[in-house]
Amino acid sequence: MNRSQRRDYRDSELILPWPPRVVAGDTRVPLPPLDWRRQGIAGGLQSEWAVAWAACGAFEWVALGYLGLSSALLVIFAGNLAHPLRWLATQAVVAGLILALCRVEANLVPDQDSGLTFRQKFWHFWRHWYPHLFFLFCFEELGHLVHLVLPGWQDAKLMAFDYWLTGVHPTIWLEQFATSARNDFMQFAYISYFTYLLAIGGILYYRKDWRGYWSVMTYSAVGYAIGYVIAIFFPVESPWFSMAGSWHAELRGGPFTALINFIEHYGRVRGAAFPSEHVAGSFAALWGAWRHRRWLFWLLLPLVLSMCASTVYGRYHYIADILGGMITGTLGYCIGGWLMSKSGSLARERSRSMKLTWKAP
Repeated sequence: MNRSQRRDYRDSELILPWPPRVVAGDTRVPLPPLDWRRQGIAGGLQSEWAVAWAACGAFEWVALGYLGLSSALLVIFAGNLAHPLRWLATQAVVAGLILALCRVEANLVPDQDSGLTFRQKFWHFWRHWYPHLFFLFCFEELGHLVHLVLPGWQDAKLMAFDYWLTGVHPTIWLEQFATSARNDFMQFAYISYFTYLLAIGGILYYRKDWRGYWSVMTYSAVGYAIGYVIAIFFPVESPWFSMAGSWHAELRGGPFTALINFIEHYGRVRGAAFPSEHVAGSFAALWGAWRHRRWLFWLLLPLVLSMCASTVYGRYHYIADILGGMITGTLGYCIGGWLMSKSGSLARERSRSMKLTWKAP
């Protein structure tokens, strides 16, 4: 495939209908109303489920799949968790909220004259931006599920790997380079992670590139989900805990150091260090920028590389965590791209089916 053919293929991928309700001409087809009186409660619920599932895309496949897998693990290893039913119920609620949000947004048909109403814009916004809250929920949940399968920590294995690779313990060795200014720069690089997905998502959302937007979210979802599952089966608490007391002093700096200390104080999760979800999410977003906004890739690249270094410098991760995050983030991009192509094919089939349905007398 030559360069011109690759460009044509990429451009054609971006105009695939999304979400599945969109048909030719970017005209949303309203979903048929449900007749609860005729169908009954069981039939109505079944129809609601079918409509909600039809409104889901590749991102929801990954999100609901992860919730299903982690719920199965909760059942299998319930004896290792203090309140398994509580977490099962929580996951069921989260899955229900995702399906309900997809179901509500499925009927947002813009008026041909005035476009979307305020209510429709509200639901449209949350339909597109809830993934960020979902990622946060899953990461914070890992703090409670980290010992679901294994009771102990596996940090010694990663310490041995780092020492074999470098001949030193990197987080301890890097202390000799600590200065207030350097510490603050590294903490700035570390905290920049929170802006990558927001930046590329915001640009694609503003440009109404819905296919590109959901592609990037799906890349991230797959990368994160792989990392979450690995973290459950291979609990690692990070150098911050396992090597505490090995350093001569804390890393002190300026405003970025103070900000990250505040965030870590209230949001730190003990565990889920391997692979680094910071790196996995960053690489998934970076590959998304490469695919959908090439100029943004070059802008983010030095920040992402600095962020990777900062996770070791700041004593948050082992080098093994960084390498694992790079691999899972790249897998997220590859698998997520495949899922998006599947969702595009399914969307075309649904669109043709809906056209035939609405043409029927």
